[in-house]
Amino acid sequence: MISLKHLKYALAVKEFLHFKKAADACAISQSTLSTAINDLEAQLGFKVFERDNKKVLVTTLGQQMLLMADDIMMQMNDLTGLADTIKAPLSGSFSVGIIPTIAPYLLPLMLPALAEHYPRLALQVDEDQSHHLVAKVLSGQLDTAILALPYDCEGLLTFEFWEENFYLVTSIENELSQLASVKSEDIRLSNLMLLKDGHCLKDHALAVCEVNINTPFSIGGSSLNTLVELVAGGLGTTLIPEMGLQQLVNHHPRLRAIPLNEPGPHRRIAFAVRPNYPALENIERLKKLLSSQLVELIA
Repeated sequence: MISLKHLKYALAVKEFLHFKKAADACAISQSTLSTAINDLEAQLGFKVFERDNKKVLVTTLGQQMLLMADDIMMQMNDLTGLADTIKAPLSGSFSVGIIPTIAPYLLPLMLPALAEHYPRLALQVDEDQSHHLVAKVLSGQLDTAILALPYDCEGLLTFEFWEENFYLVTSIENELSQLASVKSEDIRLSNLMLLKDGHCLKDHALAVCEVNINTPFSIGGSSLNTLVELVAGGLGTTLIPEMGLQQLVNHHPRLRAIPLNEPGPHRRIAFAVRPNYPALENIERLKKLLSSQLVELIA
């Protein structure tokens, strides 16, 4: 009989297209995973994956089967979640994804507050880029994701709880450091350093400044911390969200953060959940908790 474990393992192989990585993600041995996939394929009567020593491919029938498996796992997760609705608020297992340009600034506020107000919550956190998190929420791998809007969240409900503007970060030697605010036309694009493609903060920054997405920039960093240190070294300027000021700039004597004087808010922070998620009241509780924590941070 095909079991939920069979489907879970197959979906892991689909995600990683690598048996060892899929086995590690499922916390099992590679041989156990391979045996389970072989058993699944034997029961189905067709191959789900083509594999050799170099690569793993999904067969045509396998693609159809895995789409069905996605739906089954999502429905099972929601069915299990029904039991959580009769428990104490925000108790039991809860999984949340957070993008990298929010996680370092929100988690130090979020985790102590959750421990204080909801000590029975078993929280699981997944930091990843927006497109991965949206896919995981849609497939039921995550209960919710904290994203920055605007972003395409088709198929999901979004619950906004914060909005903020961007700041231009410069070194104290930069002539812009003396200004009270800056317009986008004040910024020398050839010296502007932004995150690499795939980070929605880059897209938001370009949209706010009305800059063509294909405009070349001097450096594409993988984290805001890296970009800020490069700014401190005199290599250019960058844009950061308001919630990152305290960690990234306020303690740094060689940096200045200048408000970006463009119509805002420059990004909005929201929970994204499936429409049939069975515990939407928990999302409302989290919204109130996190918005109050962010108010204290910015104040």
